[in-house]
Amino acid sequence: MPLMMLKALWAKVWPYIALFTAALAAFFGIRQAGKAAGRQETRQEINEANAKAREKAREVDDKYDQMADDSVRDSARQWVRKP
Repeated sequence: MPLMMLKALWAKVWPYIALFTAALAAFFGIRQAGKAAGRQETRQEINEANAKAREKAREVDDKYDQMADDSVRDSARQWVRKP
């Protein structure tokens, strides 16, 4: 008799346990997907910033490559502290 009652109780509770487990799995799945998307977005922003920095450095190198040595020296003097 107690076994029948236990089976009946299990039959009534089982769907709720399955629903709770599925909801928990969905929550963690969505959370992980959001974290991965955030990491990808951050990686993309860093790559764009690095590309802009490389382009700016290339522009500066090109500018100084086109200048004469005296002009480069004069330009560099503004960055050197005078004693």
